[in-house]
Amino acid sequence: MRFRAFVLLHALLGLGMGLACNLSTAQSSGSYPNQPITMVVPQAPGGTNDIVARLIAIELAQDLKQSVIVTNRPGAGGNIGTEQFKRATPDGYTVMMTVNSAQAINPSLYKKVGFDPVNDFSPITTIGSVPNVLLVNPTFPANNLDEFIALIKANPGKYQYASAGNGTLNHLLGAMLDKKAGLKMEHIPYKGVGPAMVDVLGGQVPIVFASLPSSLSNIRNGKLRALGVSTEKRSPALPDVPAINEKIPGFSGDLWIALFGVAGTPTAVIDTLYQATARVMQNPAVQQKLADQGVELAFDTPAQLKARLDKDIIKWRDIVQASGAQVD
Repeated sequence: MRFRAFVLLHALLGLGMGLACNLSTAQSSGSYPNQPITMVVPQAPGGTNDIVARLIAIELAQDLKQSVIVTNRPGAGGNIGTEQFKRATPDGYTVMMTVNSAQAINPSLYKKVGFDPVNDFSPITTIGSVPNVLLVNPTFPANNLDEFIALIKANPGKYQYASAGNGTLNHLLGAMLDKKAGLKMEHIPYKGVGPAMVDVLGGQVPIVFASLPSSLSNIRNGKLRALGVSTEKRSPALPDVPAINEKIPGFSGDLWIALFGVAGTPTAVIDTLYQATARVMQNPAVQQKLADQGVELAFDTPAQLKARLDKDIIKWRDIVQASGAQVD
């Protein structure tokens, strides 16, 4: 019977049913998972990635019939937790939920990042992406993106934009806007997004890129004016705000959130985690909770996540080099 089952399994794999068969085998045999899973978040508690990780962890635990425990290991823009994670046993019992600012930007930003973003990890799936929004103080003399571009072009070096620090995503989005649109703005780095937003709200610095979840309430109450979103298409949360890409072809940059295993994790385990996460993501209640956080869903296969990562590494390397940003 065991031999016949083995032959049947390989016949099904040959018909392109590998993911379903691996999942079925893992569930029926009880081989994986048969103990709690740790989900590493290499960023601080309370951020978008942490919120998403905890939501997905609860749902995965129910689907896999095992506890999924979220542990935060922040520091150095995500480098510390990511470097620690790469040393975990590649058995699927330690996974990582991270963002592209750590995985795709840091390798160009830091001289010694401590990990290989491609070869040290096994992609599982992308959860979704979070747009950034080009925001100005309501007193700023531009009411839309066209007026903004014309004003900055006519006054090179006059206007400043705030960021959470050198090399952060909102810094690099400003640098990308300069490069793609032929603008020249002065970058003002802060020690974190909080102080940057305080000064933009107060009018000390007029411009900032900020994540949609962190800025939506201020947009809706009129404390900030949204001129454009950083994703290729408009955000459902701000349907009247254009994508910057509509005016400046080639401009795009979002914060995506994805699940990784350690390099060398068995394919059957990766498949099990991918299928379980896909089922979780198809739950309308989960979709609504993610939408409430400003997260736009993505359903990448492991291969699609790898392609997304490869593309982002190249894109952000060019932007980092053009900006001259360096952290260490």
